[in-house]
Amino acid sequence: MSREQRTKIDALLRQPRPAGIGSVEEIRAGFRALMAQMNVPTEIRTRTTTLGDRLAVLVEPVSAARAGTILYFHGGGFVYGSPETAMPLTANLVTRTGFRAYSVDYRLAPEHPFPAAIDDTLSAYRALLDSGEHPSTIAFAGDSAGGGLAVTTCLAARDAGLPMPAAIVAFSPGLDQTRTGESMDTKAGVDPLFTRESLEHNGAMYLAGQDPNQPLLSPAILADLTGFPPMLLQAGTNEMILDDATRLAARARAAGVDVILDITADLPHVFQSFAGMLDEADEALDRAALFLGQRISTRDPISQ
Repeated sequence: MSREQRTKIDALLRQPRPAGIGSVEEIRAGFRALMAQMNVPTEIRTRTTTLGDRLAVLVEPVSAARAGTILYFHGGGFVYGSPETAMPLTANLVTRTGFRAYSVDYRLAPEHPFPAAIDDTLSAYRALLDSGEHPSTIAFAGDSAGGGLAVTTCLAARDAGLPMPAAIVAFSPGLDQTRTGESMDTKAGVDPLFTRESLEHNGAMYLAGQDPNQPLLSPAILADLTGFPPMLLQAGTNEMILDDATRLAARARAAGVDVILDITADLPHVFQSFAGMLDEADEALDRAALFLGQRISTRDPISQ
């Protein structure tokens, strides 16, 4: 147990912030500054490309990549974040698995509220399929809001008649815009990053007045997960949206879906970002990489 490491990270996330909730640009700048402090593996190469209707960053290992693709969705409450801020996570998955990853630059609220983000991530998946990639060679992964998108993009794909990807990996996924999980109250104050006010402020920008009681906005309590691929849900006990992951795992089990609920004690939201600074972050990423390596097919689909 890395008590000293966890204490330092908790203190970092509790650093004084300006009073009240800032403007959208201030929130975005603050998040960029926070994520710039994280470690990014150097054994990668990146380039900007397009996937569907949006820009995406292709992240590849320096050495020859294995056959298979991770479609990555960054976090940021649907309001902030980018493929660049998610690079500590995306690059770590790439270096640990040997697979390439596309990190999608989906549209953000409030300029582009729900369902713009899902439209963009679904378009990216469709583009991979249209390019000839077999669904068994593709996995969805994401953190926070992006972890939620990994789930809701699957829902949208199934509704559109598209095949399911091979797997889902979600780090601290946001899966309930109704904010009804018990952890919203039991972890208030324990969570060093969020308050109910901050979560509801960002949520309101994404909702833009729409009812959160629908599967694409609150899959943890409303989604039918029948036919979903295997899922790995990782979270820390010190986060207000912990019950988003626990309730989705229960729904997955009830629907007959293979699901691993991987909860680590005394850690904050998306603690995996602290790879190289926190032992548990590296261990969690190793488990995620093992899961992806077991689920993404590296064989020729025609011969399967």
